Amino acid sequence: MIADRPPATRGSDFAHLSERIKKAGLLDRQAGYYALRIGLVVAAYAGAWAAFALIGDSWWQLLVAAALAVVYAQVALVAHDLAHRQVFTSRRPSEIAGLLAGNLGIGMSYGWWMDKHTRHHANPNHEDHDPDVAPDILIWSTDQARASRGVPRLIGRYQAYLFFPLLLLEGMNLHVAGARALRRRGIRHRAAEIALFTVHVLGYLGVAVAMLPPGKALAFIAVHQGLFGLYLGCTFAPNHKGMPMATDDMDYLRKQVITSRNVSGGRLLDLALGGLNHQIEHHLFPNMPTPNLRRAKPIVRAYCAEIGVPYAESGLVASYRQALTHLHRVGAPLRAE
Repeated sequence: MIADRPPATRGSDFAHLSERIKKAGLLDRQAGYYALRIGLVVAAYAGAWAAFALIGDSWWQLLVAAALAVVYAQVALVAHDLAHRQVFTSRRPSEIAGLLAGNLGIGMSYGWWMDKHTRHHANPNHEDHDPDVAPDILIWSTDQARASRGVPRLIGRYQAYLFFPLLLLEGMNLHVAGARALRRRGIRHRAAEIALFTVHVLGYLGVAVAMLPPGKALAFIAVHQGLFGLYLGCTFAPNHKGMPMATDDMDYLRKQVITSRNVSGGRLLDLALGGLNHQIEHHLFPNMPTPNLRRAKPIVRAYCAEIGVPYAESGLVASYRQALTHLHRVGAPLRAE
C-alpha cells in the first residue's frame, strides 16, 4: 500500500503542522475536481486515438504521437493520485481505477510502480532506501560514483549532458520494468495486471502496425514513447534532484522537506506537472488532493520558517539547472580518472 498516512507523534513538529492543515480542511476530498479532470483526460485519450484512426496512413500521425505523449503522461499523473488515495478514500476503487489507468491505459504495471513509489516516499533521496536514487544508470552522489561499475560508470562522467536524451528512453523503460516485475510473484492482483498489461501492449502494437506501413509505425512509436518518457522525466526531475540526501537521524518532517524542492509557477504549471511542483506539500501530505496543495503551501512555508527548517523553491528552468549541476558535480571523480 502506498505510504499515504505519515506518522504523527504527539507533540512532534509534524503533528503541529498537521493540525493546522486539518483545520484548514485541506485533506478533504475534491470529488468535483477529480470528476472533471479524469473526464477531460479520458476524453483526450479517446480523441487522440480517434484522430489516429481518422488520419490513417500519413506522416501527420507524428503530431498525433506527440499529442498522445502528453495524454499518456496525464494518465500517469492521474494514476499517481489514485495510488495516493487522493481521489477515493478506500482501497478497492483506487486499485481498480489505478489498474485501468496504469496497466490498460498506458502499459505500466500499477503494482510495481506503487511498490517503488511507496519506498521513495518513505525515504526520499536516501541512497540506501530510495529506488529513485539507486545507481542503475545515473549516479547521484560522489560515493556512488567511486563505487560505480559498468554502464553507470561509463555514463556518469558526462551524465549531466546525457540526462535529457536519456529521458527519451524512460517511456520504454517503464514498460520493460513493469513487464519484468509481472513475471515475479508478490504483486497484488498479478493475474489482472498481466491481462490488462497484455491487452494494452498487443492493442497498441496491433493498431500501429495495422494502420501504418512499417516505417511510419516505427516512427510513430518512437516519437510517442520518446516524448512520453521526456515529459514524465521532466515532471519528476525538478522535485528532488540536486537536493540534500536524507539521513537516518532526520524526523519525518525534515526528511520530507529538506530533500524536496518546490517549483514556482501558476496554475498552468500545476496542470502540466500534475501538482507535483508543490513537492514539499505532497511529500508531507501524500493523500492531499492536488488542488489543495497550492493552498497548503503558505501554511507549510510559514511553519517551516517558524521552526527553522529550510524550504526550497525555485523556477522551473532554475530547478533543472540545479539538478544538472548536481549530476555534473557528483560525476567529477570519474572525470578525474
